[in-house]
Amino acid sequence: MSALNPAHSAQRPVAQERLHGTLGVAGIVFMVVAASSPLTVVGGAMPVALAIGNGAGLPAAYLLVAVILLLFSVGYSLMSRHVTNAGAFYSYITRGISKPAGLGAAFVALVSYTAIQAAVYGLFGATLSGLLASWGVADIPWWLCALVAMAIVGVLGYRNIDLSVRVLGVLMLCEVAIITIMCVGVLAQGGAEGISLTSFAPATFFSGSPGIAVMFAIASFMGFEATAIYGEEARDSKRTVPVATYVAVILIGVFYAFAAWALVLAYGPTKVVGAAQANTAGLAFAAAETYVGAWAQEVMNILLVTSLFAVLLAFHNAVARYLFSLGRESVISERFGRSHARHGSPHLGSLTQTASALVLLVVFAVAGLDPVSAVFSWMSGLATLGLIALMALTSAGVIVFFRRTRLDTRPWNTVIAPVLGLAGLLFLLVLVVWNFTTLIGGSLLLALIFEAILVLAFVLGVWLAARWRTSRPATYAQLGSFSG
Repeated sequence: MSALNPAHSAQRPVAQERLHGTLGVAGIVFMVVAASSPLTVVGGAMPVALAIGNGAGLPAAYLLVAVILLLFSVGYSLMSRHVTNAGAFYSYITRGISKPAGLGAAFVALVSYTAIQAAVYGLFGATLSGLLASWGVADIPWWLCALVAMAIVGVLGYRNIDLSVRVLGVLMLCEVAIITIMCVGVLAQGGAEGISLTSFAPATFFSGSPGIAVMFAIASFMGFEATAIYGEEARDSKRTVPVATYVAVILIGVFYAFAAWALVLAYGPTKVVGAAQANTAGLAFAAAETYVGAWAQEVMNILLVTSLFAVLLAFHNAVARYLFSLGRESVISERFGRSHARHGSPHLGSLTQTASALVLLVVFAVAGLDPVSAVFSWMSGLATLGLIALMALTSAGVIVFFRRTRLDTRPWNTVIAPVLGLAGLLFLLVLVVWNFTTLIGGSLLLALIFEAILVLAFVLGVWLAARWRTSRPATYAQLGSFSG
């Protein structure tokens, strides 16, 4: 992402600045729900999960994942009361487990967040290009559409976070509204086979391939963990971050379960698998047209583009803040750890993230990779695996942190919930690794390469930290030290 901090800076710690903003619970929730991209999930992930997963049992998979993430959130939220750092995973793992593990986690986070942004640039470009073509506009290359989005995201990311929140808030509410309208339309008309709760029956959940359904469900939640990243820009981080985390998980889980249930009812529990296999890409859009009208389908097509833009902006902001945190603690050039004088934003991290996204976009375009089946599928799979591994490591870090510091001794908050959350996340991690080839839509060799990239990123961080313990003790001492 950027050059490591030169050795001469190792003995001169950077002045630890903090980011500035006035985010409340609603603002942070907008950011993380936008990152999960409701319309992309309903229009893209759900039909695939219905086709190759457990069919009508998909809604229950979302509820199961929500329960696991709520257990994870108990310790995660409690940790945010004691450590406020834009590095989130990095700082929590550093404080809980060790500095080498924390730096390894930081590198995995940078790879994962950069990968998901690259993935969405591919899907955004293809979606916008296709939409313009359907309107009779000249055929525009997907990468050119992505470049336009990149420029806008770069400008918004450079500015104060409050501007991004306003943009994301409007876009997110629009896509949630159109999905809700579709769901209400299905329920109002009784669906294809009547209203039924069979989707939530254990027998239905365990039919087909429930592991694949759960895997796609957890991928749909990616981005919710960013609540802690915005802690420094919150009005009252010790209250705002925990509340926003719980609200985000509950909203995402319940909403996705509801939308999946409505999609099952739209085609009927006995026929939804066949319908999803026959028309995977257009399943949700066809349901909107059938139960609401042609206008709803057209609106969904437009909002899918804005939904993807919201994801780009959300993850761009996340990466910029990770770079800010690493710069502030002299892991990379200390210039990254200085906020903008007027906007209070991690402006250099934002510029760097724009540059790295541009490089990846050029590579993908020159290589002639398909923006959906290659760029989106590969990169989003890589990111999902990385982020689940980070959440599991964070859960372990939370347990160790409170056991060592005794800052909070409540059994449920510091031991029971985090242990249950860790067990659930390890279960999800095994599912993703086991089905990783399916998730990325590629070969076993490609899956092994992506898994190796994440392992190497972690090992690099561990190796650097271990080396700095003696060669750059001032830098080593600063790792994970900031808490606003």
